[in-house]
Amino acid sequence: MKLKTDIMLLIIIFVSVIIFACESTVPQNNQEKIMDNQTQNNLDIATFGSGCFWCTEAIFERVKGVQKVISGYSGGTTENPTYKEVCTGTTGHAECTQIYYDPSVISYDELLEIFWKTHDPTTLNRQGNDIGTQYRSVIFYHNLEQKEKAEYYKKKLEEEKIWDKPIVTEIAEFKKFYPAEDYHQNYYDNNPYQGYCAFVITPKIEKFEKIFKDKLKK
Repeated sequence: MKLKTDIMLLIIIFVSVIIFACESTVPQNNQEKIMDNQTQNNLDIATFGSGCFWCTEAIFERVKGVQKVISGYSGGTTENPTYKEVCTGTTGHAECTQIYYDPSVISYDELLEIFWKTHDPTTLNRQGNDIGTQYRSVIFYHNLEQKEKAEYYKKKLEEEKIWDKPIVTEIAEFKKFYPAEDYHQNYYDNNPYQGYCAFVITPKIEKFEKIFKDKLKK
């Protein structure tokens, strides 16, 4: 009887160890799963905020060499923020996009060029009628090279006086990215006739496609 009990106890311990080990290897969220997959595919990451993430996502999804674009929140202090919380402007987060791209097809420099030319970097905490710190112009750099390039091009654009007003784009170290709710992902492609998409995003995409014909996916 004691032998059977000992055997059952060993089986329970063995199964528990296996379950615990399996659970410990599961990524904590979808973002980590995506990052693991993209890292395996030798992709780099860029994180930009340039107003409403529906617009930014729709533009970069059309860029040749970009494999994945995720809308989300970064740059704030609130953990796991919701869209409703970010919209209050009190979380410190900006609406932004996490862009996974193949550096052998498109460079970070080229992504920066698209970033600068597809929004107004001179309006503080605002893009068009979207007003608030969550709509600020911001580049979250992932390494020293990205930081130096972002600062270089910002300075160069200021010196060339491309815009009449000073550039207010924030250049900040990337710390944490929180994917937005599922209904925000691929929002424009899923809702092209929604009012904001039709009257705000579509004209921006049409302008983008004219300027960057050579960088569009086929």
